[in-house]
Amino acid sequence: MPRALTLTATLDGVDAESGGTAQEPAAPALVLMWSEHEPARVGELIFAERLPTFFGRDTEAAEVRAALVRQRPGKNEIMAPPANAFLSRRHLKLKSIEDDGIALECLGKRPLLVNGTEQERAVARPGDWVEVRGLYAFFCTERPRRLPEHVEPAHPFGEPDLDGIVGESPAVWDLRRQMAFAAPRAAHVLVTGPSGSGKELVARGIHRRSGRRGRELVSRSAATLPSGLIDAELFGNIANYPNVGMPERPGLLGQAHGSTLFLDEIGELLPELQAHLLRALDAGEYQRLGDARPRVADLRLVAATNRAPAELKPDLAARFTLRIETPGLSERSEDVPLLARHLVQRIARQDAAIARRFLGADGSPRFTVELVRALCRHPYGTHVRELEGFLWRSLQGSGGESLELTPELASVLRAPLESRAAQSVSAAELRDCLSRHGGVKDKVWRELGLSSRHALHRLMKKLGVADAAD
Repeated sequence: MPRALTLTATLDGVDAESGGTAQEPAAPALVLMWSEHEPARVGELIFAERLPTFFGRDTEAAEVRAALVRQRPGKNEIMAPPANAFLSRRHLKLKSIEDDGIALECLGKRPLLVNGTEQERAVARPGDWVEVRGLYAFFCTERPRRLPEHVEPAHPFGEPDLDGIVGESPAVWDLRRQMAFAAPRAAHVLVTGPSGSGKELVARGIHRRSGRRGRELVSRSAATLPSGLIDAELFGNIANYPNVGMPERPGLLGQAHGSTLFLDEIGELLPELQAHLLRALDAGEYQRLGDARPRVADLRLVAATNRAPAELKPDLAARFTLRIETPGLSERSEDVPLLARHLVQRIARQDAAIARRFLGADGSPRFTVELVRALCRHPYGTHVRELEGFLWRSLQGSGGESLELTPELASVLRAPLESRAAQSVSAAELRDCLSRHGGVKDKVWRELGLSSRHALHRLMKKLGVADAAD
């Protein structure tokens, strides 16, 4: 039997027989980020092996093919070889090396580029950008060989799930795991994460999967609650109070009886106003303004904030016994092309002119590799909102039938410099930065001027700084 077929059978056998949820050690991998001719394959990945493997249209019988894999919880689905006629039968030779890198050798006619530089041989490490010029672009990262089998995928690969969340990275699958755990339980939930990272999608997803889904979610931004009227907004009032003719109002707690109350931006409430929620969160008990008797609301609170939980009033934070953190784009760079595809398709559904110009026959948007590379390496501040804004600017300024990296956009999409960290950050400075940010790596790498979370991991390894999460 050809060795390539043996590898496939072995991988399939491991996936079918394993049912555990233990996370395997991370291994170096290349995630497909761009393909002009096979855009539906974006998100597939190649694991580097200790023995050489070959990426191409086909391999000889005695050689092991570097298989493209669709990785999902509990299963690695091995896909067909690339179908691009311009790709050589044996185009790249790959081999993992001891320091978490991938040794690459170009054997085909189309040149190999690593971080934009043409090379015959190179070592790619997590955070690097690898291209077969004009054909495929990959992001070098580390991935567990198999994702824990905790969530059964119910949506096509690379497409939005039932909650509208897009992504196939381990960070997104862990988010879905946390949501699946929290949804059927009665405890109140605090959703944290940077602005634009999808906290409202998480809140709605928790409600959709819960036993309260039969009643509509009640949603309100806590930042819009007037400080002088917070009791009226939360608890409501009886008829004719405080003025004659005033209608009865149930308040947010009354509206959410039997359902879920989602309070966004709860960290924007002043601490003294946060205290108004405590009794209602403990027993559901509250009192409408002007009413002599207490009421009880059967509700669950899901709150969201882009602040650290420690910034909430301690008594309020203690009521949220379940916590979910939504990852920023820097923690899931490999999802950026999938998100960009989804966002442009959503725009195109409302704009026939954009659809005709920028969508291919299969409905996939056309992007230049330069734009995708810049989008994936940008240090986002407002995440998906910011990404959508960049896509609109590309749609506006592109001159052809593909979304381009226009000069105006190129001046904004800048990868952060690593030189300061590479040359002058000490182990003590790094430990201090990690401590000040509570180990939140998304904040640490930005402060140090690194290009990504992966660059931070490399620096920690170089300086011998242990990860508190390990």
